[in-house]
Amino acid sequence: MPTSDLLGQNGEQVRRLDHDRYLTCLFTPAPRRAALFALYAFNIEVAKTREVVSQPLLGQIRLQWWRDAIGEIYDAKPRRHEVLDELAPAVAAHRLSRSHFETVIEARERDLEDEPPAVLADLERYAADTAGPLLRLHLEVLGIRDGAAHEAAIKIGTAWALVGLMRAIPFHARQKRLYLPEDIVAAAGVQRGLLFEMKPHEGLQRAVAQVADAAAARLADARALRRGVPRAAVPALLSARLADGYLRRLRRADHNVFAAIVQEPPPLRQADLVRGAVLGRY
Repeated sequence: MPTSDLLGQNGEQVRRLDHDRYLTCLFTPAPRRAALFALYAFNIEVAKTREVVSQPLLGQIRLQWWRDAIGEIYDAKPRRHEVLDELAPAVAAHRLSRSHFETVIEARERDLEDEPPAVLADLERYAADTAGPLLRLHLEVLGIRDGAAHEAAIKIGTAWALVGLMRAIPFHARQKRLYLPEDIVAAAGVQRGLLFEMKPHEGLQRAVAQVADAAAARLADARALRRGVPRAAVPALLSARLADGYLRRLRRADHNVFAAIVQEPPPLRQADLVRGAVLGRY
């Protein structure tokens, strides 16, 4: 039987386009995976908005469509869409919080702006709002609705998004876009001309190192909460281990985001996820 038939359309989309998160879903009991695949397929749809529209107004219209669609799920009048067809029953079955979906959509409106964040705190807030709510929804699918696990989810989501943004610098540079904070760019001596010509340089590496340090600090904050996090929450938080792997590869490349080792996933990441799940350590 083809993989797509086993996973369903949403699962196959997540497997192809968000493989790291797909791997974390596999540590959740099988009956709950369809809900997670729908959740992360929703994220794929809103996250790609900037790339699939030709102007900001069209992006705003697309995000408003998703905002309205989420609202209709909570009004028990879901519209037809391959993602919504599975997301709507997931919302009902697991009592998923509407506010988390709305936070993600609102954060994605910032992608339609060309100006980089002013300071690191602004970038961390964007990272927290794009990835943190997804992990909190993942926890809700697992039946965990509050407590230290949700605090850890916000911190891990922030770290995960920061790492992803650093790895995506070459992709954004081709579009003449920059997510590095302006204060770090100035202090580190990032040369935008070289960056947009896809050329590594020391200033860029210094800037990436600062953001990577911030991501590592958020992971440390999340692990400081371990005693209060139930073992049942660990599958939702395993992306912390994946973030560790990417940070190690960044360090090995001296924070040169154009290096092949940075763009390739860690080869043993699946084994590391299994180890974390078995030990109950994110």
